[in-house]
Amino acid sequence: MEQASAAAVVDARGVVTGWSDGARRLTGHPAEEVVGRAVRELLAEDPPSDAVSRLAGTAVLRHRDGSAVALPLTASPLLGADGTPGGYVITVSAPSGGTGTEPGWAERAFQQASLSMSVFDARQRYLRVNREACRVMGLPEEALVGRYFPDTADDSEYSRNFLRNLRRVVETGEPLHFETHTRGPAEDHDHAWNIEMWPVCDPSGEPVGTALAAFDSSAQHWARQRLAVLDEAASAIGTTLDVVRTAEELVELLIPRFADFASVDLLDWVLGADEPLTVPAEDIELRRVAHGTAVEGFPKPSVHLGAFDVYPPYSAPARALREGRAVLTGPGDPDFDRWMRVRNAQAPRNRRYRESVRSTLAVPLRARGTTMGVAVMIRAAPLDPYGAQDVVLAEELASRAAVCVDNARRFARERSTALALQHSLLPRGLPGPAAVEVAHRYLPSRSAAGIGGDWFDVIPLSGCRVALVVGDVVGHGIPSSATMGRLCTAVRTLADVDLPPDELLTHLDDLVTHLAAAGEDGEEIAELGATCLYAVYDPVTRRLDVAGAGHPAPALVLPDGTARLIPLSAGPPLGVGGLPFEATALELPEGAVVALYTDGLVGHRDRDVDHATDELCRALTAPAASLDALCDTVLKAVMPEDPGDDVALLLARTRALGEDQVATWDVPPDPGQVAVTRQAAVERLTAWGLDETAFVTELVVSELVTNAIRYGEPPIRLRLIRDRTLICEVSDASSTSPHLRRAHAYDEGGRGLLLVAQLTQRWGSRQTGGGKTIWAEQALPQA
Repeated sequence: MEQASAAAVVDARGVVTGWSDGARRLTGHPAEEVVGRAVRELLAEDPPSDAVSRLAGTAVLRHRDGSAVALPLTASPLLGADGTPGGYVITVSAPSGGTGTEPGWAERAFQQASLSMSVFDARQRYLRVNREACRVMGLPEEALVGRYFPDTADDSEYSRNFLRNLRRVVETGEPLHFETHTRGPAEDHDHAWNIEMWPVCDPSGEPVGTALAAFDSSAQHWARQRLAVLDEAASAIGTTLDVVRTAEELVELLIPRFADFASVDLLDWVLGADEPLTVPAEDIELRRVAHGTAVEGFPKPSVHLGAFDVYPPYSAPARALREGRAVLTGPGDPDFDRWMRVRNAQAPRNRRYRESVRSTLAVPLRARGTTMGVAVMIRAAPLDPYGAQDVVLAEELASRAAVCVDNARRFARERSTALALQHSLLPRGLPGPAAVEVAHRYLPSRSAAGIGGDWFDVIPLSGCRVALVVGDVVGHGIPSSATMGRLCTAVRTLADVDLPPDELLTHLDDLVTHLAAAGEDGEEIAELGATCLYAVYDPVTRRLDVAGAGHPAPALVLPDGTARLIPLSAGPPLGVGGLPFEATALELPEGAVVALYTDGLVGHRDRDVDHATDELCRALTAPAASLDALCDTVLKAVMPEDPGDDVALLLARTRALGEDQVATWDVPPDPGQVAVTRQAAVERLTAWGLDETAFVTELVVSELVTNAIRYGEPPIRLRLIRDRTLICEVSDASSTSPHLRRAHAYDEGGRGLLLVAQLTQRWGSRQTGGGKTIWAEQALPQA
């Protein structure tokens, strides 16, 4: 049995009659100061009323230095001859085996445990502490035993919560487990703790104290924290394909959990469309794109957002950029101190904060072998300086952010290239043909998918007619813009041949099929398709012929203010192949408005297409001062708030040529009628006041009518159209088109069309349902 470490003898009157050396060591009182005194004079608090009857309990003694010492006491009665107590022997076992005897195995295990272990009485006073607990508290055992816990800790939320838990265990008699992190009085950095508390009960089962064991789980805690930060970084950084926003997301993640202040500075070329540039060896000029702070009242940064900051070669950011690795520095580093002196001279108002800096960490933003900038993190007192694990975490965060920045930079560059390509391919200044008045809008997509392949065009045709085109290529980015350019050029080429809408779409479908069949090296292209709407309007007949290839039907607004969709056989998208296209013909009144658009205007994942087209028809009937104003009205009313695709809108208000602008003659198939027809044409020119054009017109009429009589088939018709130009058309029932050729020196024929081509602005032929039409156009004299 383990011997008592301290003992005292008290007679029946409560006077101390014996005092051991162990008692002296525990209380500081030598025997000569105690023997003969009442035992109550040694107590700091009155003992419980049942202490004598229980002969055991905790008593709070007054130490010689004035502090209180709570000790578990056991009283053994000294019986007289009559069996009544004549006094008591009071013993106590001190935590360290105060008798100097060899401690037992239990005592050794308690003292040598790697966990911080303590025992408190019911009033939260220290009874036992092991060596690890003393190390954490920074006090020896003698300074802790018997003292009230709050007297040994600071007044922090952690200490108050710890005290509440001690009381809770004694009051409920139930064990308690919790995790916390704090910095002990003898520690220089924060620790995470797993704490287990359990009640200590007397033989009756009544809780009389609390025991605890605290495990330092700092390594596991900070590892979990780093993994949590990295996990959050995966979803929080790079949510948009915007360089600046990505930098801001990195700063928001770093503050406040990792830094008091953080900034992201990028090389200027990253924000443009330039190729990557090498990092200069001397002073490095970076543009500040994001910064933030977690410190209340932090002084304004020396560099404003969007401005340049120049870092000398010895500074941490410059070194990180040149060396391609994280640079950790702080006070005491000559380069850091030199850098701070320069900063203090540049911005004296921030001197106080700079003097509180504990550590600075600069990490390069490097992805795919390219250095784009640097992230700077600063910790100020009282936070701990950055350590090796912090550097690893910062490098991982910077690496992820750098990939996102590079993705955003590449996307911005590709978007800029695609947008420039598309703008170069779209018509810049649409012609103003007499047939229609036009207005248009094109809004490129701002979604992460990139620029789409939407396009539109207005193509003047022969006979004052005009072609209205709108199309949409599947996909986004440069490939779609390039395909759009091919199709736009192909449509113009086919329109110049004057093909009907359904035939033009058939040829265009063949082209898309061929493009999709093979890539540059003959490899198959997985997906390539497009939709297109092609319409031709004739101001003489006021006829609109329209055909579609998988494209939304156009809308029509009549002069009476009613609007509807034109019933149209949409046809398959271009590239499907093997299916026919059908054209729809209708006669329009003068002043009608035809609206052509791409599906980006009415299509959205959260929107019903029929409802959107109804809104489009309503918006088209809104009063507007001009077609341009009507375009804005339609976009405002119909376009989704966040369109996921490009939006193209083309409005055309129809015009009509009056009878006084068109003259038509039926020509008998007799060569003798050429002179009669020529004279009739000259008389009409005189009536129109165009005598200056008579000579050329006579020659053109004579040549075209003669060719029609000689090589064509009846019926033959001559038509003159006076608009912004003078147009001469000769139609016959033959489908054979003439060809321009050079006549040899002794040839009697072959010079007619050559003269027509030389004397007119342009000429050509087009196939019609009943044959062909040869036409020539010449400029009108200036008024």
